[in-house]
Amino acid sequence: MRDNEDATENRMQTSSLLICSDIHYASDAEKARGRFELDAIEQPLARMFIKMYRHFFWLRDPFAHNELMRHVLEPSLTPDIVVANGDFSCDSGFIGVADEPSKESAAICLGRLRQRYGSKFHGVYGDHELGKVTLAGGKGGLRLESLRVAKEELGLQPFWELEVGKYRFIAITSTLVAMPVYQHEALPEERAQWIELSREHISRINEAFGSVKPDEKVILFCHDPTALPFLLEVPELKKRLGQIEKTVIGHLHSNLIVWQSRILSGLPHIQGMGAGVKRMSAALSKAKEWRHFNLLLCPSLSGIELLRRGGFYMVEIDPSGKRGLVFRKRSFRR
Repeated sequence: MRDNEDATENRMQTSSLLICSDIHYASDAEKARGRFELDAIEQPLARMFIKMYRHFFWLRDPFAHNELMRHVLEPSLTPDIVVANGDFSCDSGFIGVADEPSKESAAICLGRLRQRYGSKFHGVYGDHELGKVTLAGGKGGLRLESLRVAKEELGLQPFWELEVGKYRFIAITSTLVAMPVYQHEALPEERAQWIELSREHISRINEAFGSVKPDEKVILFCHDPTALPFLLEVPELKKRLGQIEKTVIGHLHSNLIVWQSRILSGLPHIQGMGAGVKRMSAALSKAKEWRHFNLLLCPSLSGIELLRRGGFYMVEIDPSGKRGLVFRKRSFRR
């Protein structure tokens, strides 16, 4: 009888967490840009390659998936905490939310999440919030104005913490941590400020991990796994690697990409084939270090074209820390 009472008590004390990522909402203004990525590529062969890559593998129409938000806004979902792990717009201007249509997309997306979940909602920065150079077109990049807009107008915090009993949630901005990779995509006149912002951000991460108690467990939210090897250089985090129960990433959209990344880990850093290839090869060259972080990829809602399956996670948390996290993936086809 007592065992049944204990089990009932544990269920009552369990907290629930909803994690989604890479919503990539498209406002009408973004949709009006049509073949935005292909139009930015001047070299015909590169344009053809990207067209085939998008058509058969990645996403044929990046603007076509707004309706998938309904899955994470379902009235039947009653989480205690909601975390969206970055990339709220399609970044069709390639400069993050300093671009007006991309800001509109992110504002609509964040507005719907906040309307549904209120103070339960917490957003994490993705690379689309701040801008990045296109894979083959060489357009765009980081903009300090995007960081300002994301913070002051969209209400996103580059760093935040949340305590749930023995669990500490720590959310970071992957672009700032991976600045050695991204700094070459910043405007020359802004580069020094980005490097200083990165230094301050890493110092804050170090301070946060330094305050993690020996009996606490960490759930780390980091959109882009490119940042993970650089986190290993943060002294207090490295001391507490064993306390990171799970590191939730996004960015890669599908576990198929995670699997490919592990196969290609150790790939040499390619310097001479454009910013996109340089960035991706830099990530893959250090991908072996990802194994230290107990990774969990939260897929995009749309998945990738090859599989056409997206999803999100519901997580059960025992605040006492006596029972491990229980992750339940909600998958759906589109």
